[in-house]
Amino acid sequence: MTTMLEAADTARASRLRSAPPTWLVVALTCAGQFLVVLDVSVVNVALPSMRTDLGLGDQGLQWVVNAYAIAFAGFMLLGGRAGDLYGRKRMFLIGLGMFTLASLGGGLAQDGWQLLLARAAQGLGAAVLAPATLTILTAAVPEGAARARAIATWTAVGAGGGAAGGLVGGALVDVLSWRWVLLINVPVGAVVLLGALLWLPESRAGDRRHLDLPGALLATAGLAVLAYGISQTEAAGWTAAATLVPLVLGLVLLALFLVVESRTAAPLMPLALLRVRAVSSANVAMFLSGSVMFCMWFFMTLYAQNVLGYSPLDAGLALVPSSLAVILGSKVAPRCMRAVGPRVTAALGTAVAAVGFGWQSTLRVDAPYLTAIMIPGILMMLGAGLATTPLAALAISGAAPGEAGLVSGLVNTSRTMGGSLGLAVMSTIAAARTEGSHTPEALTEGYALVFRTGTGVLLGGAVLMLLWLPRKVQTA
Repeated sequence: MTTMLEAADTARASRLRSAPPTWLVVALTCAGQFLVVLDVSVVNVALPSMRTDLGLGDQGLQWVVNAYAIAFAGFMLLGGRAGDLYGRKRMFLIGLGMFTLASLGGGLAQDGWQLLLARAAQGLGAAVLAPATLTILTAAVPEGAARARAIATWTAVGAGGGAAGGLVGGALVDVLSWRWVLLINVPVGAVVLLGALLWLPESRAGDRRHLDLPGALLATAGLAVLAYGISQTEAAGWTAAATLVPLVLGLVLLALFLVVESRTAAPLMPLALLRVRAVSSANVAMFLSGSVMFCMWFFMTLYAQNVLGYSPLDAGLALVPSSLAVILGSKVAPRCMRAVGPRVTAALGTAVAAVGFGWQSTLRVDAPYLTAIMIPGILMMLGAGLATTPLAALAISGAAPGEAGLVSGLVNTSRTMGGSLGLAVMSTIAAARTEGSHTPEALTEGYALVFRTGTGVLLGGAVLMLLWLPRKVQTA
């Protein structure tokens, strides 16, 4: 008996020695999340150069952003479920590999359609990668204060990736060319891929059921067609057939997705999960927040370049304070959660962001940097960082262990789906106000209306959070 106990102790000690340190797991998962979110925003400052080089029109530029976002949002639930069933590390490696290869293809694109195809492939890789990052992280860190800090770090790095996109993209466009905003992912992705292969632990949950591919295809097609219909309103108006047909078709496809999910034996998104208050409320809040925050970088960089005359690098540098603010907000969030709870923290962060959006809506053609970009940008991103951590923590806490990857994917899906549809709506709002004019005065009026609309959405979101979010992080 003594010999058997000694052998068990030796085996346990060997496993502990072979397990990678927690900080390394957190660092690798955060690096994957950074790449995913960086590519949502890094192309913004490169859009004018892409237009010139590849002959893209206004809708083409919008789809450089949306092709990535819609593929990302539409397949993320599938990616999260695949991680639960077939291994989170395996999906991390597959997703990062796809993302890196697609980045290479986009950087070498010689025509607009090639770039859009590469961006969609990037989004597909990101959809497999992103849920694995959060699920691996939460599995490696025990629940409690340590996990809250780890999620805050993940949130800060992800938000910092979105914020840093302007700076990184501006520097690469000015020094090299727009192609390098995509090609830079290749060496970075290769390094993270090697580190993940060597040090990330493998985990999975649940049985090896078949993946719900029809559900994923219906969700992605519905989102894409719906976003296309919204984008058509800019040129054709809301009542034209070119607008109404895709809008109706998109809604029908999403309705079919819900029907499939209610009847399939292994649904991509079990509808019963949405009856969990923490999951449903946090995801609706993420959707509303994402629909506005996603647009902030797009319109801020366009305002800086098209109205204030900044170069791509100057536009990126102008948003550095915002990048630091979102990281600060994410790191302060766990302390606020302990002091006033996650619900109040999320609502407070959203209200702070709304103040920033309201300030930004007063922009002018000749406004100075301090009041036109820096201070409102800090407020917007400080609030975003403060709100995202409690929302992610609430959503994940409402999931059973076997559904952690699914809920992780759902969180990212809600934010990104909100962002892609929000960008389509906000672009239409801006275009309707400018009425086809590209003068600085007309563009300023369009951008200002976008930020006023965002202010209203965020204020409504803050009220909704106070009324609906649970008071505490739950334990499933």
